Amino acid sequence: MALHFCDAFWGVHFTDQSGYEAILQRLQDGRHMCKDVEDLLKMRAMAEEKHGRELVTIARKAEGQTEIGTLKASFDKMKAEIEKTGNLHIQLSERIREEVKKIEAFREHQREQKKKLEEIIEKLQKPKMLLHKKTVESKRLYEQRCKEADEAEQAVLKTTNVTIFPHRQSEKVLNRARLCRQAANLAEKQFRWNVDQLDITRQDWESTYRSACEVFQQQESERINILRCVLWDHCNLLSMQCVRDDERYEEVRNILEQCDIITDNNYFIEKKKTARCPPAPIEFQCYCDVDTNGSVQGPETKRLSVVLPRIVSSSGSPGAGSNLSEPFTPVQEREGATEEKYMVLYDFKAQEADELSISKGEVVTVTEKGEVGWWTAWRNGISGLVPGTYLTKISLQSYSSHLATPHPEHNPINWN
Repeated sequence: MALHFCDAFWGVHFTDQSGYEAILQRLQDGRHMCKDVEDLLKMRAMAEEKHGRELVTIARKAEGQTEIGTLKASFDKMKAEIEKTGNLHIQLSERIREEVKKIEAFREHQREQKKKLEEIIEKLQKPKMLLHKKTVESKRLYEQRCKEADEAEQAVLKTTNVTIFPHRQSEKVLNRARLCRQAANLAEKQFRWNVDQLDITRQDWESTYRSACEVFQQQESERINILRCVLWDHCNLLSMQCVRDDERYEEVRNILEQCDIITDNNYFIEKKKTARCPPAPIEFQCYCDVDTNGSVQGPETKRLSVVLPRIVSSSGSPGAGSNLSEPFTPVQEREGATEEKYMVLYDFKAQEADELSISKGEVVTVTEKGEVGWWTAWRNGISGLVPGTYLTKISLQSYSSHLATPHPEHNPINWN
């Protein structure tokens, strides 16, 4: 059985408005709920629009122009369906915003209707409270006047029973009793009139309050119903969007079924083919059999070039009898003018393949100084990276003296 506002929200006493305030609080909470639903739908609409625009952007930025054949057709179809899906999400955001506008209009209508009823209730509430205050005051005055009249009448009885009071004093007591009774009668009339007026106002207020309660309950029913319908429609829109998304992807799956590997490969071969046979192999040809003009030389023209190591004497000139201090490598011969000699200060053992192991006291040739502290050095025909802080530069005179001093690791070359 349905309950009614007009049967459950009355005050405990005549001036109590707790029931009316409870209804107003409920209506205010209902408006807040409408606003919360509006905010939810607005945020969802923004998310759908953003998602849709991002899908459209993705579809338009994706190129795939290098592909050919049926796979290209499938990829193009995929881009087209992604763009359609994005447009559908944008349309969904617009429909959600339309639902938001409906809730806003409904909430504004209920607010105006509630405001009018509140003004009517307030117009009746103020006179009712004022008349109630006057009625209570007239009741208090009436009771006071009646009490005074009773006391005056009691005094008259006392004077009549006692003969010692003079006649003049008895007349005074009688007059006072008569005046008090008249005042009590006037207070009684005023009290009755106030009660009657208050009852008329009370009846008007109760009738209006019942009507207002019915309207407020109807507003609550409409609010619950419209929010339920909005949320239901919102779920339906999202379900329809999912179905449409699935339809778009089904279109892509259908065209992917037509994608054929053999067809695409055959299309590429026919369009980009070059030669049907492999090229001839490259045969070995001895350098000695070919002159500078490219013609083949005879056996009598063959010769052997031997590169002899350069022997540096203590004076700095080549000599056959001097000790070999350091072999002269091709790189040294090419860049000898720019190379610098350095003395090794500390031992260093190579950790990587591109590093060079060096020992304290050795002389190496630096061909390149790296910015990070690793230098390229040559020693005994071997090149590698060494830390620059492990080396110290030596002058040409010091280097010549170093060459003149026999080193235990260097043995004279026997040319026999």
